[in-house]
Amino acid sequence: MRKHLLNAICSLALLTAGMPVVGQEVLDPDPNTLAPSKDPKRQANGLAQTPPMGWNSWNKFACRVNEKVVRDTADVIASNGMKEAGYEYVVIDDCWHGSRDANGFITEDRTRFPSGLKTLGDYIHSKGLKFGIYSDAGTKTCGGRPGSQGHEFQDALQYGRWGVDYLKYDWCSTGTRNAEEAYAVMADALKASGRPIVFSMCEWGNSMPWLWASKIGNLWRTTGDITDKWQGKYNYSWGVASIVDMNEPHWPYAGPGHWNDPDMLEVGNGGMTEVEYRSHFSLWAMMAAPLIAGNDLAKMNRSTRDILLNRDVIAVDQDPLGKQGHRVSKQGDLEVWSKPMVDGGRTLLLWNRGATPARISAEWTAMGLPGRLQMQARDLWTKKNLGQFSGRYDAEVAPHGVVMVRLKS
Repeated sequence: MRKHLLNAICSLALLTAGMPVVGQEVLDPDPNTLAPSKDPKRQANGLAQTPPMGWNSWNKFACRVNEKVVRDTADVIASNGMKEAGYEYVVIDDCWHGSRDANGFITEDRTRFPSGLKTLGDYIHSKGLKFGIYSDAGTKTCGGRPGSQGHEFQDALQYGRWGVDYLKYDWCSTGTRNAEEAYAVMADALKASGRPIVFSMCEWGNSMPWLWASKIGNLWRTTGDITDKWQGKYNYSWGVASIVDMNEPHWPYAGPGHWNDPDMLEVGNGGMTEVEYRSHFSLWAMMAAPLIAGNDLAKMNRSTRDILLNRDVIAVDQDPLGKQGHRVSKQGDLEVWSKPMVDGGRTLLLWNRGATPARISAEWTAMGLPGRLQMQARDLWTKKNLGQFSGRYDAEVAPHGVVMVRLKS
């Protein structure tokens, strides 16, 4: 009882300190028809105007994360070109937690993080990077550590003290709690901490956060967890192609400051081919998804590095217009995707989901462009200028592969 009372007192003290679509254009929502969490009185935090980029410990290290892994990762990002390419958040996922102290404030596991998270955050900042952390809206995290329910404002205050810049907030052990309420409480707590903290909501899309969370969080998971496989379901996780199919329909709800999140990248973790990893990275860029690497950066090979550091593909993801690309035509296993760009052009993606090579043709009209328009094309993986095309573009695409082309008039 004392801990919950202290959290309530801390909360008070700190506090005192569905969209219509026309064609491919998303209209601004009517404030008179919004859910309570999207009431005009609630203000977005103004962060993540482009999809966040960085690294998270979970996909490779899970609960084996420790201080050395995080320091080594920060060193690599700062020195191998990733920082210059836009990767900035170093996020410690589950299992960093120790117990709560006598007043209810969360502490770190000093066996895993002997220097403490404040010191580790300072180290990450010294590299010109930003520090991310993980918690849960329930009583326990998915790894069985203390969750934030009933301690939201205390935890947010602690994160502010540690210099945290990014919070991933999970959805285990939440019982009958309402997701919108739970995430709104933590959003208010983060705002009251006085520190700008990007808010990554991870309730797996169960309560359709794309309908209500644009002024609560900066990104929200639309799917269950990703796994390092091409497609299919594996217990509570999904392969890349399956994740894409779950995330793609929500394209109208993404935009600057609020992004659909199909989960972190598996590039380089060994379960897929180089072609499949290139497709994975390309599709995430087309979907304006957060680009959060999930591999062991200190040990990645040249192929993985070349994928994660493709500046042309990253630029598609980070385009300031903030439009999520989506599927515009599909014939069996052959798909055409389009993403509007701030310069008025398009990024075109041809995706062969099948097991044999295939030729895919994209018509300008399917992308909402005039059929006779002349467009210059550049292949973003071969980095070759392809010349001028009128009305359509086609290419041979490898099995499970993509061809990704920037079109400019």
